[in-house]
Amino acid sequence: MKKATKQSSRLLKLIILALFGTISMVLMFLNFPLPFLPPYLKIDFSDVPALIAGILFTPIAGVAVEGIKNLLYLIYTGAGDPIGVIANFTAGTLFVLPVAIIYHRMKSAKNLLTGLIVGTVAMAFGMGILNYLVILPAYSLFMGWESMSSTVKLSTVMVGILPFNLIKGIIVAMLFIPLFSKLKPWLDRKRLSFQT
Repeated sequence: MKKATKQSSRLLKLIILALFGTISMVLMFLNFPLPFLPPYLKIDFSDVPALIAGILFTPIAGVAVEGIKNLLYLIYTGAGDPIGVIANFTAGTLFVLPVAIIYHRMKSAKNLLTGLIVGTVAMAFGMGILNYLVILPAYSLFMGWESMSSTVKLSTVMVGILPFNLIKGIIVAMLFIPLFSKLKPWLDRKRLSFQT
């Protein structure tokens, strides 16, 4: 009986993660550019369901939602921009993982805020470094452009990638904090139901 309950609980978790991943993918399409940054950098709220999953279950559950979201997006849009999809997954993971890890140490509002700050900084600087070293050169190769000079890569990171990810993290955090305070009683009840 206990084994059957455990299996149904695991199945329910997988269904919830798949649902969160699908909601995340839909939220990717509801995006908007910032007027002072390059138009290809767009803000969306697709990391919010991954944050909820990471807090409700485990940090890895948040990463799983990021993976499902990007896989569904790739299937839906075709493989036109696999580098962008990989970059989106990496950025989401760099953001969600620290938030969930820090929050699970001690489930408090202070830890959530600390996690959101650390996640924003990790995403901004992590994506800055990865764009400079890997993503921008890969885009150049994929699109058949001339290899980018170090100066062009650095200016793209400093003027576009770094401020964009900082602003995105701040905007998502500002949306997530009030949403989380509304959802917290429900999340606590659900977490207890999954632990029993």
